Amino acid sequence: MRVGGVLGVVLILLSGLLLGAGPATAVQTCPDQQAPPPPVDTSEQPPPGQPSPAPLPVPAEPVGGARLGECGYVYPAGASSPPETTAASWVLQDLDTGAVLAAKNPHARERPASLIKTLLALVVIDEFKPGDVIHPTLEDASQECTCLGLAAGDSYTVDQLLHGLLMHSGNDVAHAFATALGGVPETLRKMNAMAASLGAKDTRAATPSGLDGPGMSTSAYDLSLIFHAAMRQPAFAGAVSTKAYQFPAQNGKPAFSIINDNKLLGVYPGFLGGKTGFTDDARHTYVGGAAQGGRRLAVVMMRAEMRPTQVVQQAAQLLDYGFALAKSGKGSVGQLVEPQPEAQAATGDESAQAAPGTAPQAGARTQRDAFGTTGWLVTLVVALLIGAGFFLGRQRRRVR
Repeated sequence: MRVGGVLGVVLILLSGLLLGAGPATAVQTCPDQQAPPPPVDTSEQPPPGQPSPAPLPVPAEPVGGARLGECGYVYPAGASSPPETTAASWVLQDLDTGAVLAAKNPHARERPASLIKTLLALVVIDEFKPGDVIHPTLEDASQECTCLGLAAGDSYTVDQLLHGLLMHSGNDVAHAFATALGGVPETLRKMNAMAASLGAKDTRAATPSGLDGPGMSTSAYDLSLIFHAAMRQPAFAGAVSTKAYQFPAQNGKPAFSIINDNKLLGVYPGFLGGKTGFTDDARHTYVGGAAQGGRRLAVVMMRAEMRPTQVVQQAAQLLDYGFALAKSGKGSVGQLVEPQPEAQAATGDESAQAAPGTAPQAGARTQRDAFGTTGWLVTLVVALLIGAGFFLGRQRRRVR
């Protein structure tokens, strides 16, 4: 073969490889891929002298499967299109298998509002026993409400406070738990470590209550992971499924009752419980699950609005759609990743402290993904060039 022919073959191979790599390495840009929309108020301004946290890194590959990196509606081939809702993003999951049945912008980064209390509850359940007693401080009892109405110095069990946290979304309860866990900064570290251990790479908790704070973000996918883990905990599942709960009288304060603020409880067939949330920046957020026909499904909705229909009614429509999908056998569009316990232990290193909320990756996964598709492509190209150079050298020696 002549030298020119060899160079031609090499160039053809390189062109084919580079053209073929285009679609595989292209990154699709979806709404709110890096961070939530700009805030509408000053709630996310950092303290004086402190910079705003940088957005969390966006994984090179969509967590949960390639289809979960798609923009807009994501649903199985051959299935009917999902119902229209006001939510900027949502995810329908199977609570038993972790299959993602359908979604809309599943990894869009939004603000969680009080849905972050689900993550706080997981930390509390992990560290305390139901009968442990907590005495709220004056600071705990003075939080920006929604509040349960805790009295400083009174005695409450962890089980009582979990009901107040999840049924009534008490911000005073969230702060009391944070104080008991070692203070707000330490609690946020633990919450973000828990998120990392679950594989929630879009999540950074900036406040324990869900009030907006600098760098706060999550996604419908991540909250699906968190709710999936929480519903495996009897203390959590029991609290969110409780319709009414009574706090006993103490220290001269009369007994009082709270009602679950999730309006689907006792209304939607087979409803298992869930959580609501709202801030001016987050808008309405929602998570809820139900059991029908031997299947347990859950929906997470982010940045939704109450008009033209209430968010709980929109959630019910999505659950109806999910049960119809499950019955049709059309398949799923992704999968909730399995928890990674080793990631939680890794949060004690300097990088985790410097960037709270960044989800550390398991060592084996990091080693497997570090080289990546592009790295193998570059290696192949270099090998071809070296081979071509060796061949050309031989040809030149023959000419001499």
